[in-house]
Amino acid sequence: MAWVLKMDEVIESGLVHDFDASLSGIGQELGAGAYSMSDVLALPIFKQEDSSLPLDGETKHPPFQYVMCAATSPAVKLHDETLTYLNQGQSYEIRMLDNRKMGDMPEITGKLVKSIIRVVFHDRRLQYTEHQQLEGWKWNRPGDRLLDLDIPMSVGIIDTRTNPSQLNAVEFLWDPAKRTSAFIQVHCISTEFTPRKHGGEKGVPFRIQVDTFKQNENGEYTDHLHSASCQIKVFKPKGADRKQKTDREKMEKRTAHEKEKYQPSYDTTILTECSPWPDTPTAYVNSSPSTAPAFTSPQQGTCSVPDSNSSSPNHQGDGVSQPSSEQLQPSATIQETQQWLLKNRFSSYTRLFSNFSGADLLKLTKEDLVQICGAADGIRLYNSLKSRSVRPRLTIYVCQEQPSGSPLQGRQLAGGGGEGSGGTPYVYHAIYLEEMVASEVARKLASVFNIPFHQINQVYRQGPTGIHILVSDQMVQNFQDESCFLFFTVKAENGDGIHIVLK
Repeated sequence: MAWVLKMDEVIESGLVHDFDASLSGIGQELGAGAYSMSDVLALPIFKQEDSSLPLDGETKHPPFQYVMCAATSPAVKLHDETLTYLNQGQSYEIRMLDNRKMGDMPEITGKLVKSIIRVVFHDRRLQYTEHQQLEGWKWNRPGDRLLDLDIPMSVGIIDTRTNPSQLNAVEFLWDPAKRTSAFIQVHCISTEFTPRKHGGEKGVPFRIQVDTFKQNENGEYTDHLHSASCQIKVFKPKGADRKQKTDREKMEKRTAHEKEKYQPSYDTTILTECSPWPDTPTAYVNSSPSTAPAFTSPQQGTCSVPDSNSSSPNHQGDGVSQPSSEQLQPSATIQETQQWLLKNRFSSYTRLFSNFSGADLLKLTKEDLVQICGAADGIRLYNSLKSRSVRPRLTIYVCQEQPSGSPLQGRQLAGGGGEGSGGTPYVYHAIYLEEMVASEVARKLASVFNIPFHQINQVYRQGPTGIHILVSDQMVQNFQDESCFLFFTVKAENGDGIHIVLK
């Protein structure tokens, strides 16, 4: 055992001697002055260790790099994302660089790729309400765009396009093998999306994002290749220069120790890799009626959303669609939830809720929806999800008189407690009126009692001594709430259509 321990000591002392020998000479080569760690790491012993590490797979090598020719702010702390100040309407160059290694992505060699440049919100809260924010900006700045391409100054871009419905995006084709620079102009400023309170509000940050695609089998540029973005703030003309100068002067006043906590200012801004921006067209599901999924409920089979001819959009009526067909069920799939949003006039939020099932959407609180969709749409969506109905302005109860009974018999039955000659009680149907007009009465009577609406010529009310009084809008507005009516039909004088007589 003593021999074994002695051999261990000899081996250990030999390894220490070899390591000391490999480091010998560092002091002589660098002199008595300070030396840098990079010189030490350049020694053969460390090079051999680095060579044993895998060269590929540690970090993903991006195929492209986008560089915006605008200086970064010096007032950004270490490990925070860079921030770049831009002037409103000024042209800034974005260099589109091919960063592929030899043999990478040979399928795009010699071919064009498509890039989409967007200016979007940096804050998640504003991303949720992007559609409303941009619509408000469009209302205040009719005819303007948030983002434009300065085509005369740009180099190497082909087939530039701007969509009138997407004021914050531009797209173009370019060849990675050729020099390409896109000059952009941002026309919105950061304070335009800040609530006005007392002046001097802090502007919201934006992001410049570039998404690049290649052609698919059908020749469409939909296969995603690369995305990168950077954080910016946009000021009125010359405002970015003043802000950059102010930040620089503040940093100069700081001590050397404090300066170490901040990033230096760089002459250019390198866009960092990020997830692709959700593409609006692919976020919507097919909304054609032929393929629209039906909503099912435990009580009944396939249902459809009732149309305006139903007795009430918010209340049950016999013989018409039930309001449960309007209600989103917890069991609804993602596609069914998208269809529900479209049918209930929430199409602008289909992209936002593109991964929500019925249960996911129903779990959101009123506060969540207001924060995501804004006050107006958030409350409307909450009420729609909870199926909160609006009380009708007028409710009447109507029963159709049996064909076998004469008008005289009908009057006697109506006054005798509402039972037929055989003792069978009359069944009344509730009609809910919101518009309070005569045409609405005719339309909803036709819907409830399966009478062709186009065949109804007039609606009368039987008055004293059996006279027929034309039902006008003013008469409907003077109906007492929860009035009961029997009605019968008579053929029109010309034999074309029928009249309805209420009594």
